Amino acid sequence: MSAHRVIAIDGPAASGKSTVARTLAQKLNFVYVNSGAFYRAATWYVMEKNRDAADESAVGVLIAEATIRIGIREAGSFFEIEGVVPPEAELRTGFVNANVSLVSKVPVVRERLTELLRSYAEEDDVVMEGRDIGSAVFPRTPYKFYIDASPEVRAQRRASQGQTDDLAARDRADSQRATAPLTIAEDAQVIDSSRLTVDGVVGEIIGRLKIMHLSMPHGL
Repeated sequence: MSAHRVIAIDGPAASGKSTVARTLAQKLNFVYVNSGAFYRAATWYVMEKNRDAADESAVGVLIAEATIRIGIREAGSFFEIEGVVPPEAELRTGFVNANVSLVSKVPVVRERLTELLRSYAEEDDVVMEGRDIGSAVFPRTPYKFYIDASPEVRAQRRASQGQTDDLAARDRADSQRATAPLTIAEDAQVIDSSRLTVDGVVGEIIGRLKIMHLSMPHGL
């Protein structure tokens, strides 16, 4: 078990989980951790080193040997690799979008980043979002939520972000990988965000957390 409380927020790309997780963390005074940013940063580094993302051996060696430092800044997570914090804008490029699923499925990458992600709960209460937080990173936390939305709504959200990656292809790749695939943990509570605002989803989660007797800040 982790030393502190962990709320796991999982879901596919463009389901709204990142905004929901960030907002929830702010309301609860928890640290917000975006696990997807870690995998995007690792992918960015692989691209910077001109490695083939499909070469699992080369990618695994590169990430295993890299010096990685993580921590908390302004109540959120940061990821530094070989002394560089990858620019946020570069983590959302089409090149990273096209290769992040390949890098993320490498067992060595997942093992190393999972260990780093777990370390956050040794220091703070955490809201962590990703694709395998409730199923693989913190399988024993009782606070698990899976945020989903219809394919049409997710595509609209992605387009509004100025991104053009193939969500269906991402879903297939993330769901079919052998190591820690995108899946709904058996004890996760599923929330469809298609017709809900961010505040609506956050309110739904807070209501369910109260039923589970998670202590809340005054006023919630």
